[in-house]
Amino acid sequence: MFLENSLETTSLSARLSCINYKQEKTYKVLKPAAKDQELTILLNLIATKKDKTAFSSLFKLVGPRIKGYLMKLGSNDIVAEDLLQEVMLSVWRKAETFDRNKAAVSTWLFTIARNKRIDMLRKEIRPQLDPNDPMLTPNQEEAADNVYGSKQESIKITDAIKMLPDEQSKLIKMTYYEDKSHSIIAKELKMPLGTVKSRIRLASSRLKKLLEGTIHD
Repeated sequence: MFLENSLETTSLSARLSCINYKQEKTYKVLKPAAKDQELTILLNLIATKKDKTAFSSLFKLVGPRIKGYLMKLGSNDIVAEDLLQEVMLSVWRKAETFDRNKAAVSTWLFTIARNKRIDMLRKEIRPQLDPNDPMLTPNQEEAADNVYGSKQESIKITDAIKMLPDEQSKLIKMTYYEDKSHSIIAKELKMPLGTVKSRIRLASSRLKKLLEGTIHD
């Protein structure tokens, strides 16, 4: 698994045999929210002692909730699973950066999950769409010059989208602005899923060319 292989690179035991999370199929049952105090204790043990047992316990407590949150944002089961692995790897590596005075553990974890999904969307989007969209912007303040540049880029993208054929413009907005999955779009537009994916690729490609100035409508 991604998480196990990655943890090997950080000198953690190769197997984490104490985590029988998937064998128990606990993803199927979302446990009640654990008290933040308990999560804080576990995270502190990971930060100060790289405690594998604490990591296992934290994984079991928050894993189902994080995966469920990612799926509510539109990720399918496989993508949510992969993102969860990345989230927990970040927790293992960066537990010492958590500041209890700024946020609860659960808030910190969900912020990591949200930003991991944003990173994934950015890799998929060609080009990156609205930089000021709250679903595509990590929780951090931008410098004034960056804000201005982002607004200019946003205007440029908006104008380019208007130059697309109506169907392509609609698909781009549904995918990247409304954050709808391909399957939901296919259902709403009553199209085969394969057709939706193909047309979104074509629309994204055309939008990129418009922004690069290689085609003019």
